Amino acid sequence: MAAPTGRPGGRWRVTLHHGLYDEGYAVTDQVVFQRPAGGGWRQAPVTEVPALVFSEAMRDVDLFVALTSITADPQRADQGPDRLRDYWRSGLFAALPPSAEVRRDALSRLIGRPAIADRCAVTDRFLVVRGDLRTYKIHLGSANILMEPNDAYLCVVSARDPHAGLFLPFEEDGRLALILSKAFLLANDTAITGSSITSQIRA
Repeated sequence: MAAPTGRPGGRWRVTLHHGLYDEGYAVTDQVVFQRPAGGGWRQAPVTEVPALVFSEAMRDVDLFVALTSITADPQRADQGPDRLRDYWRSGLFAALPPSAEVRRDALSRLIGRPAIADRCAVTDRFLVVRGDLRTYKIHLGSANILMEPNDAYLCVVSARDPHAGLFLPFEEDGRLALILSKAFLLANDTAITGSSITSQIRA
């Protein structure tokens, strides 16, 4: 299976190959660059791909994979086959993909402005938020949360649109807004009333 994407002027076509996995899940495969040839398309080596075409194509691929990955689902821990659960755990707090590195840089510039700035710090992979009950590490790729001191996983499911009341014109996938909304929630953890969250924090 393939998902073609036309590039500027029809001079390039980029295909992200993917296939089916257990229980209706999908796995991604190679990315192929093609150029028109003889009324059709021929595969082109990466060395022939202009830097702008390569950058834009891989940006699309990175965004697609980041948004559809099961590692972005905070409730995935107890679902699916063992292999998928293992993948979820390994990818939950992994090294940041390029899109998340951009998010980290943007967050580093923003975090000094909110009212909770004195409770936050940006590290290589996390936004660290100091609450009154715990200190929390929000992963800048998945937006999932670990709690210090034992790195216990904290499941927080967004109950509303993370964009509500928060304008981030450079944000495409809503992940930065989600991270910030979780940071505001956890910085004031003594005010949290939802039992599903407080039971995890106080465990």
